[in-house]
Amino acid sequence: MRQRTSHVQGRGKPQGNNGHEAVGTIARTGSGVTGLEPGNRVGASAIAGCGTCADCAKGQYTWCKGRRFYGNMHADCFVAAASACYKLPSEVGWEPGVLITGDGMGVPYHTSTKISSPEFRTVAVFGVGPIGLGNVLVQSFLGRRVIAVDVSATRLEAARKLGAEFAVNAKEEDPVAAIKKITENEGADACIEAAGRPETAVQCFASVRTAGTVVFNGEQGAVSLSPSEHFIRRDITAVGAWYYHFSEIDKILALYRKGLKVEALISHRFDFDDAGKAYEMFSSGQSAKVLLKY
Repeated sequence: MRQRTSHVQGRGKPQGNNGHEAVGTIARTGSGVTGLEPGNRVGASAIAGCGTCADCAKGQYTWCKGRRFYGNMHADCFVAAASACYKLPSEVGWEPGVLITGDGMGVPYHTSTKISSPEFRTVAVFGVGPIGLGNVLVQSFLGRRVIAVDVSATRLEAARKLGAEFAVNAKEEDPVAAIKKITENEGADACIEAAGRPETAVQCFASVRTAGTVVFNGEQGAVSLSPSEHFIRRDITAVGAWYYHFSEIDKILALYRKGLKVEALISHRFDFDDAGKAYEMFSSGQSAKVLLKY
């Protein structure tokens, strides 16, 4: 596939790179591929399934026991699984396309399915990096009152622009106390952990209301939690939300057509020749989504 746009994240590796969000034009198809041909504009999901199991039949590749990862997307050409290529409608440009078919909107949308009940009215997002900001955008679009928590004033300001009603700087105040004050001591209906830090994980449980839900987005190691204190005595539910299902792209596209402003998540754009600057910008923690354009 010949690429047009890619999201920037991660370090390189000896063979290839960690790029895993991209849209582009198909340059060549392998033998046996049907439904795709050179010249098609597609978004490439990095996760593909075995193609024969019940999960794959539902487009739930991340649940497939034989799933495969296709990376190396920070390049002008790369290989993607045909089953994980989503044809972009003609009215969808490259920039919204890479967010709709990639992590940018995929992860926040998949997360939203874990807290879809109308009982979830107030949602606190801990960590408003790119994924956290995507959660802010989606949750506010769905009509929730959103509380953004971070230590970066820049990202908190971005969260406000994307729909957060409240922005809590954890460097300046106790986020648990702030959320309790905002919610009249009840706690948020749901807390999304998108920072990937043990302290924010524990803060999510302290900030969520009785019978509320904590959703984990941020990858991290072991966290010390008490079944009695953090779960049983307040009927707390905790769930994980990893990546997104290929079958969910249609639903994300439907939200885009209803007015979800996915491009608002992009804060910086760089030409491929300035990839070094793009990586530096993303690593600085002062950006939302950073795009490389080919």
